[in-house]
Amino acid sequence: MALEDIHLRFGGLNALSGVSFKVAKGHIQAIIGPNGAGKTCILNCICRFYHPYRGRIFYEGQDISKISTHKVASLGIARSFQNIELFKGMTVLDNIKLGHHVHMHGGFLSGGLYLGKAKREEMRVRTEIEEKIIDLLEIEAIRKKVVGTLPYGFQKRVELARALAMRPRILLLDEPMAGMNLEETEDMARFILDVNEEWGVTVVLIEHDMGVVMDISDRVVVLDFGTKIAEGTPEQVSKDPHVIQAYLGSEEAAHSKLGL
Repeated sequence: MALEDIHLRFGGLNALSGVSFKVAKGHIQAIIGPNGAGKTCILNCICRFYHPYRGRIFYEGQDISKISTHKVASLGIARSFQNIELFKGMTVLDNIKLGHHVHMHGGFLSGGLYLGKAKREEMRVRTEIEEKIIDLLEIEAIRKKVVGTLPYGFQKRVELARALAMRPRILLLDEPMAGMNLEETEDMARFILDVNEEWGVTVVLIEHDMGVVMDISDRVVVLDFGTKIAEGTPEQVSKDPHVIQAYLGSEEAAHSKLGL
């Protein structure tokens, strides 16, 4: 995936100003920066929730800058959200199955009557989810629970599971560790690494936990006031004077925050 000269404006506010970077296939790419730097705007532009007034976004050689939102999902691009966006009154399994909806091909009649192709398709999806996704994220014990009754950390796992049910080739994660305790954060980091390494899914990650960013990312892009100020490996970015000044405040603070 490649973003080229992305400009996004809300009224008189420039949310993104000429942002360009590439995401290598099979990598974990982190996007960091202060609150309001434009990180989530990047994901919203990729998903076509926001429409840049200038610039282009390429995915697997295709310009996706003008396509509709639902077509983005069908290309194999899935995402999670900073605030949990689940159906709280539905079970874990039903929430996860919704993620696979974009790949369902049963007709209106067979779907409505739950016959033939639609029934076979749903059984295949259920088997795939239960044997692969639920097992990976270690949520077998809660698969029949109503999502709204679950602790926050498990709800975040369910949201990741729903995104994985879309069979993504690239996964966009908006602060997947936000609000988690240390144990939950370590588990989520492990799940993301497993999805990347075992399933070959490319990951674009927004995260404020710099320890996680430094540990699991292949490359890091740094934004400040809607502008890219640095890009490179975690080690390179952690030593960049622009990053230290704009994002971390001082070299001492950088060393403390990044665990250097």
